[in-house]
Amino acid sequence: MLFALSFTLSQSPPMSTPSAVAATFERHFGYAAPLLVRAPGRVNLIGEHTDYNQGFVLPAAVDKELYFAVSLSEKAQIRLVSHDLNETCAIAPDQVHRTETQWANYLLGVVAQLQKRGVAVPGFDCVFGGNVPIGAGMSSSAAVECGLAFALNQLLGTGIDKMELAHAAQKAEHEYAGVMCGIMDQFASLFGQAGSVVRLDCRSLEYDYFPFDTQACRIVLCNSGVKHSLADSEYNKRRQECERGVEILRRHYPQVQSLRDATLEQLETHRDELGPLTFRRCAYVVRENERVLAACRHLEQHDLAAFGQQMYASHAGLRDDYEVSCEELDVLVEAARQVPGVYGARMMGGGFGGCTINLVAPEQVEAFIGQVGAAFEQRFGRVPETYQTTSVGGVSEIGPGGR
Repeated sequence: MLFALSFTLSQSPPMSTPSAVAATFERHFGYAAPLLVRAPGRVNLIGEHTDYNQGFVLPAAVDKELYFAVSLSEKAQIRLVSHDLNETCAIAPDQVHRTETQWANYLLGVVAQLQKRGVAVPGFDCVFGGNVPIGAGMSSSAAVECGLAFALNQLLGTGIDKMELAHAAQKAEHEYAGVMCGIMDQFASLFGQAGSVVRLDCRSLEYDYFPFDTQACRIVLCNSGVKHSLADSEYNKRRQECERGVEILRRHYPQVQSLRDATLEQLETHRDELGPLTFRRCAYVVRENERVLAACRHLEQHDLAAFGQQMYASHAGLRDDYEVSCEELDVLVEAARQVPGVYGARMMGGGFGGCTINLVAPEQVEAFIGQVGAAFEQRFGRVPETYQTTSVGGVSEIGPGGR
């Protein structure tokens, strides 16, 4: 079909490797870990804030990953080590609860979800670390959750399928991190496929893979350097605003169970009742769902230029109607527009910081990095990090070859 997923790395964050994580495990706990797992972060080409509205998304798992060394223990303790932060947390399996250690809550939330599903989780030891840029909108939190969920599923032989693991990881984020995320991030981390992006219907959970060919374009991520904390941002408020819109529409259209069911015509008819703010939030989601479906048609037609226009329209909606962009992201997108060979650009992730995602002709990648970096530096006095990466398979055990 058209273009496989590959990106460009200009400046790289510090990297933890599987061998480094395994070595830290042995040094810290005094024995070798029997299980090594990799859990990828993700990018999303288009379809932002649609997942929790039961809409469509188009993500890919990428080779910015977290690595886990995990072993069951005879001790009645869960002992967790963050390799990158050099921090630890310990708790008894029968006393799992939210703690003051925020990174540990993502892991403990997974344990709690397995326990709710009737899994007797014994004591275990875990070290994790990796190279997913934190706060860049690449879903490091989902990688944390999915990596441990997969590892415990393997070690305990519980046989929970991947979709149920995705739901467990999502619930962990809801209940232990306080972020009411949709299913996309966890799904992408578990269901990624090398050389592909995947369109997920967040209501039916049906999905289709779309292969990409790196000869046609590259995907370059530009990091605004603004780190967001979704739990402390207005992410949850946006979800509430969408739910309010659905509640109003349902009074007139009982078939509208989510914004996936709503139309722009319905929104326009009840614009006054919705109010300007709720109208804009809902209109963005309805239009974004339409853009994802249109973008997939453009992929099938090998039309990168049309796909890129959907990306620009997505960013405008996120900036003006959903109001989750920021000045740094807007500058990056506008700078990208000025570079020849750029098909499209938009902010990616929950918003309020993180990365932009850009489709760039291969021969223009170097010029793109230079020009966008210069424009950003002129405005903010610093050069943004840029990343190039490749789509990979979902969460898996790391074999002798390192994958």
